[in-house]
Amino acid sequence: MKEIVSQFIKQEKLFSPKDKIAVGVSGGADSVALLAVLCELGYDCIALHCNFHLRGEESMRDEHFVEQWVKTLNIPYRKVDFETEAYASEHKISIEMAARELRYRWFAEQKEKWGASCIAIAHHADDVVETFLINLTRGSGIHGLTGIKPKNGEIVRPLLCVSRKDILQYLKEKGIQHVEDSTNQETIYVRNKFRNTIIPLFESINPSFKESVVQTIANLRNAEEYLEEKTEESKKKVMTPMGKGVWQLSIAPLKVEKNVQFRLYELLRPFGFTPATIKNIANALDGSSGKTFQSAEYTLQKDREVFVLTRNDEETVEQFEIQEGIENLTVPLHLTFQTINAEELQIEKESRFCFLDYDQLTFPLTIRKWKQGDYFVPFGMKGKKKLSDYFVDKQFSLYQKKQTWLLLSGDQIVWIIGERSDNRYRVTSNTKKILKISLME
Repeated sequence: MKEIVSQFIKQEKLFSPKDKIAVGVSGGADSVALLAVLCELGYDCIALHCNFHLRGEESMRDEHFVEQWVKTLNIPYRKVDFETEAYASEHKISIEMAARELRYRWFAEQKEKWGASCIAIAHHADDVVETFLINLTRGSGIHGLTGIKPKNGEIVRPLLCVSRKDILQYLKEKGIQHVEDSTNQETIYVRNKFRNTIIPLFESINPSFKESVVQTIANLRNAEEYLEEKTEESKKKVMTPMGKGVWQLSIAPLKVEKNVQFRLYELLRPFGFTPATIKNIANALDGSSGKTFQSAEYTLQKDREVFVLTRNDEETVEQFEIQEGIENLTVPLHLTFQTINAEELQIEKESRFCFLDYDQLTFPLTIRKWKQGDYFVPFGMKGKKKLSDYFVDKQFSLYQKKQTWLLLSGDQIVWIIGERSDNRYRVTSNTKKILKISLME
């Protein structure tokens, strides 16, 4: 088994011989074999053990076993105690999810503390088969059916190339002891039902069932790689970055896709949109503007012939003050301010410049986003105009509206920044002092 694992580590480029490896060790056969084989291969390891206090004395037995066994390997060892049930209750999640969150968070902390390159976990080929079947019963797409990956960020899985049977044989040959988790034989958990009941039934039909599933997963991974290439090509045609956390999706190229719902799924899945929501998005391609769809972190909104995808970041500050005498502002926009005498005025007609009658202004000025009901008197006109109507006239997209900032004196708009100033604050023949504001690019 040592040679197989060594070759797999090199093939998948999991880590190099010089790297320090943080290894999760529960005391069970899989994790004990993982640490043993890595040490045998000469890797610099640190053993990490989590006591979730879910199995009473058995949890303490596991902790003591790991501590004593690691001493014989003469490597660093760290352990942590978790109040798992209390954490699960507080966060309203399952015990399994709580244990997972606690474990991986602590592993990541220890990795940083010890300067390890990665965290090694003892998933093996049988786990890949179980995960495949679980996801299959849940109606997973191809990404869920490709199983557990050898490397996922800082998590590596060097034993995916061997089976549970291989692991037990290795421990037997080396004379290495391990502990058994009694809950592994219970069928109350979904994974254990597959492990102890369903997979044996398949093996009674086909003794090579696990090997067949592993080969199927390998084939699916090849298909997944091809699909990802095509998705990247589609992304270049459809998605245009508009700024930090903002993308625009063109509808026209989506409409010519043979399976637009599937293409949308591949494009929007990384942003947390569910298949059900994506089905509704596909149905909205020919719908009216303004239709909005939500994921946990993103909002997708239809705006005529495009969708606008934005991150749901909450702005911590909605209004900014501009004190009298300020010369430069960098947040939320980069603006410069210059006070000049009327006789020195040289008008610049670009929309990024604004000239205001200084004596008509009330400081501090404020900057904020627009809201329904806002109005101003457009430069050169006498009557009021709602900003919503101005946006319609200018054919502003929903994204452009969202990005529009206003400069106000008191509660009156004096400039739609970068667009148009208010006639009430224009420079006249009676103006003595002028405030010139420049929007810097």
